[in-house]
Amino acid sequence: MPQQLVEGLRRFRRESFPRFREHYQRLVAEGQRPSTLFLGCADSRVVPDLLTSALPGDLFVVRNVGNLVPPFGPDTGFDGTLAGIEFATIVLAVKDIVVCGHSHCGAIRALFTPLGADAPHLARWLELALPAAVDSEMTEANLRRTEMRSIVLQLERLMTFPIVRERVERGETCLHGWYYVIEEGQVLGLDTASGEFQPLS
Repeated sequence: MPQQLVEGLRRFRRESFPRFREHYQRLVAEGQRPSTLFLGCADSRVVPDLLTSALPGDLFVVRNVGNLVPPFGPDTGFDGTLAGIEFATIVLAVKDIVVCGHSHCGAIRALFTPLGADAPHLARWLELALPAAVDSEMTEANLRRTEMRSIVLQLERLMTFPIVRERVERGETCLHGWYYVIEEGQVLGLDTASGEFQPLS
């Protein structure tokens, strides 16, 4: 067992849990009622609760490599992202869905780097981001543009889910595109009118 994680568990039990004991007990008694589905990247530098100062129970978090959304379609097997989207919209009836990408994303960089035969599942998964890679040149500027374009692409894919589209059209759910600039600690939000990402904070 990684000692650093064990020490973290001990600190949680000793320091954090006592402060939120009643909050956790209420969440158990009343059940979870998060208002937001946070679709984020599995990158270890992206920590949704820390980023948003959220309390336990505020966010329903689904993370994967590249914060990608498969298009809705016939069930072809096990998919945690699709199941998470359906659970958040149908069971939890979230009011907001945030797709949060970020700068220096390894998944986006991998689009421009041959992966080889050792990572067939990753290569197949990253096909979901390929339409965002308009320019094949791997420059830092193009990587940043592709990261942002991918967020827009995933928002479009969310609208292929009938339950999401129905809730959006009824005004019950709003979709949001966020771009987290890791090195600046700033989140940019997609302005749908201009198509540009603007500072939120």
